Amino acid sequence: MPYVNSEGVRIHYLVDGDGPPLILHHGFTSSSDAWRRFGYIPALCRDNRCILVDARGHGASAKPHDPAAYDLPKRVADVVAVLDALQIPKANFLGFSMGGWIGFGMAKYAPERINALLLIGAHPYADQSWDVFRRVDGRDPEAFLSALESILEQRIEPELKPLVLANDLRALAAAAQERPALDDVLPSMTMPCLLLVGEKDSRYPAVETCARHLARATLAALPGLTHIESFVRSDLVLPHITRFLASVSY
Repeated sequence: MPYVNSEGVRIHYLVDGDGPPLILHHGFTSSSDAWRRFGYIPALCRDNRCILVDARGHGASAKPHDPAAYDLPKRVADVVAVLDALQIPKANFLGFSMGGWIGFGMAKYAPERINALLLIGAHPYADQSWDVFRRVDGRDPEAFLSALESILEQRIEPELKPLVLANDLRALAAAAQERPALDDVLPSMTMPCLLLVGEKDSRYPAVETCARHLARATLAALPGLTHIESFVRSDLVLPHITRFLASVSY
């Protein structure tokens, strides 16, 4: 399996398909395997060189237990390290939830490496809901799940709980930090942006506001979908993604 060393942290990634490079960045508690599990890879790898990254603390990447290891610039550096290893100067970026937040981080700290941003269920505004993890260290699985459901504002389906609990929960608790505001970057974001969000996602108003402050934003509302459903329902999400990618020059 390919790995890259990012400032002393080993980051795992996979490459599949051929075409313009497309980074796929999963959400919190997930891994790059989620893109396959929920049907994104067959559709996206037909026309794109898909680069699936396991975030630090997730999947097959290293799992530090120190919260300082999860500062946003370090997470951005992980993506840049993968691009450097593949000798890719610039790529399109697709991220869900935490992955979308890291996408805004790319726009702030490494904008020259991004051709277009496609972000699902993510916004750049301060999010203090993550404060709930200050009282969670990952040693108690039930406390971890409760904190996660508090952030998601919905119950985690029984079939998804084993996927969450299979992680190193101490690493994930360290990664679950308060998210400071990144909206100062919006005026400088001139790349094409697709913002997808479920209409039943509590993040919907913030995503809608964000779209109004971007120079080249397309907002795609997903009727009836919650935060998690806006990822797992790839049958409803993929048409927006493939249409947008087809319109973006590289």
